[in-house]
Amino acid sequence: MNQGADPAAGGALPSPYERLGISPDASFDAVQQAKRDRLSELGDDPQARARVEAAYDAVLMDRLKERQQGKVSSAALNASQREATRPALASPPVRPSLPAMPSLPSLPRPKFSVPSLELAMGRERWFPLGVGAVLVALLLLTPATSAELLLALATVMTAVNLQRRNGKFLSAVGWSFLLLSVGLVLGGLLVRAIDPSLPLGLPLAPSQVQSLPPLVLLILGALLLA
Repeated sequence: MNQGADPAAGGALPSPYERLGISPDASFDAVQQAKRDRLSELGDDPQARARVEAAYDAVLMDRLKERQQGKVSSAALNASQREATRPALASPPVRPSLPAMPSLPSLPRPKFSVPSLELAMGRERWFPLGVGAVLVALLLLTPATSAELLLALATVMTAVNLQRRNGKFLSAVGWSFLLLSVGLVLGGLLVRAIDPSLPLGLPLAPSQVQSLPPLVLLILGALLLA
């Protein structure tokens, strides 16, 4: 079909879509592109260019009437169908959430309990009595240089007996050293307060006199602390 020639007399006039060389369901971009293509083909023919411009205007008016009447044009319907068939944009990857920090277990607070006073029974009674009697006899009868060793043995004896009674090793050791420290303080006061020469003609060195109170306290602690 020659876009620049007039139609034959008595023949049917081409529609605006036919004059532009497009289908009725062409998109708006396709209509504009068809207009530019027809004009570039016609060159400087004013009448042919006017017919192309008129066909372009008729197409636009036809689309406008369809919108005013609430009709969906075939071009718009095709465009919506193309949009529906497009693959959906991939959603951005979800960043994995950081794991929750585990709660730290609460550390148990150390409990300091004062032991009760209760006389030991069975082996826990006879063990400190027998060992304590031997240590007291050695303290009174042996030279003064053995006093430190006797106190060390008495402290170990008390710690072992207390651990047997209450099953708490650290508590037993702590109370044994506490009894030893208190006894040494009392022994020092005793040395300053009395004459180291005791009755019955038994001369005792100051170290022996000072070691006697802690030794007695250790024996009593092994028997009574529970």
